[in-house]
Amino acid sequence: MAPDHRLFFALYPDTATALRIAALASRVRAELGLKGRPQDSHRFHITLHHLGDFVGLPQRERAAAEAAAARLRCAPFALHFDHLLSFERKNARNRPLVLGGGSGLDAVRQLRRQLGEVLAPAGLARPGSFTPHLTLLYDDALVPQRPIEALGWRADELVLVNSLIGQHRHVPLARWPLRA
Repeated sequence: MAPDHRLFFALYPDTATALRIAALASRVRAELGLKGRPQDSHRFHITLHHLGDFVGLPQRERAAAEAAAARLRCAPFALHFDHLLSFERKNARNRPLVLGGGSGLDAVRQLRRQLGEVLAPAGLARPGSFTPHLTLLYDDALVPQRPIEALGWRADELVLVNSLIGQHRHVPLARWPLRA
């Protein structure tokens, strides 16, 4: 049986910022002649930790993730993206066009490290490289990195998300305010 649930921790922009991101995605799509449809604005997010793909909603992993997140301490912070680019894929199709950033995403990188530390005792940490980004759309074209006017928001909560695989739906399972 194929997995139908994907659990991950994420940061979501506020509604006004999500609408600005959607406008940017539409503008870039038109300017570059891309065919991919922009993501729905309510799905824009930064994935911090992918916890796994599962058949059914995994209660043990969910409970362990919620307990770990409750121990996390991180003050709210500002973040911003300063460029966009396509991530390359092996098959050269359906490439993610993403927002990326340099030092404007340092606090995101730090939050991910801290989240990994509280997830590790439960066996839920995923070591490896991490490139904070926000996916605008998927397209076959390869867009080289190009600067954008800084775009960001104040991250003030962490969200545990259940993505229903193949349904383009994100269901928030729990939220934690960021606090020192």
